[in-house]
Amino acid sequence: MSDSEFTVQRENGTDGGRYVMQLDGGAEAEMTYRTGPNGAMVIDHTGVPRQFEGQGIAARLVNAAIGDARAEGFKITPLCSYVAAQFRRHPEWADLRA
Repeated sequence: MSDSEFTVQRENGTDGGRYVMQLDGGAEAEMTYRTGPNGAMVIDHTGVPRQFEGQGIAARLVNAAIGDARAEGFKITPLCSYVAAQFRRHPEWADLRA
């Protein structure tokens, strides 16, 4: 799957939302969040269907949230183990961690 084959969309609700990517065969990958203290984005789940694992899809979801945090000036609380691991791998994101 190349970058041109998918787009990450952000869906906002009143108390949270999700980043979602539509995949082949009607499948989708998502990363869910809720709004936490001081407007932080609390990311609590990242899911990619097994047949799409290992293609960088989860990383694309996280990168979309990082880009939004930089552009919109909010912090992120990574409750999801995958997102927490990405924060450890990317010390340049430390300023975005709530």
